[in-house]
Amino acid sequence: MSLDKQIEKIVKSNGANLYGTEIVKDDGNTIFRVYITKKDGVSLDLCAEISNELSPFLDVNPPMHGAYYLEVSSPGIERKLETPTHFMSAIGERVKFKINGGDKEKGLIISANENGFVVKIKKEEVLFNYNDISKAKTYYEWNKK
Repeated sequence: MSLDKQIEKIVKSNGANLYGTEIVKDDGNTIFRVYITKKDGVSLDLCAEISNELSPFLDVNPPMHGAYYLEVSSPGIERKLETPTHFMSAIGERVKFKINGGDKEKGLIISANENGFVVKIKKEEVLFNYNDISKAKTYYEWNKK
């Protein structure tokens, strides 16, 4: 079983879903980030519980060589969309994305499946295949007063 699958099992046992993991360098420190989601939101207490369960597991099954810090958090309201599952979980949200070749688009995700997603752009629904997209992320439209 892969490390992500084992992490996912621990996250699911706490009632949440694994969104993804990443390794980043920040101010000379290495950070192993575990992003989680939950239908009714991610609380600080939930992050702490999962971190407390993951920490001893990762001591025995380290995600990398060398010292690192573990962070467990929500991916945030504006987050990268990298897998079909990410797009499916973002149905009803606004998305900005870059099409291979350089064009940029944005709109509302209407539907998504294993092959692609449908976005409403200026009252028109357009289908995009994941293979045609180089980068995508959700965005929040802040109300202007």
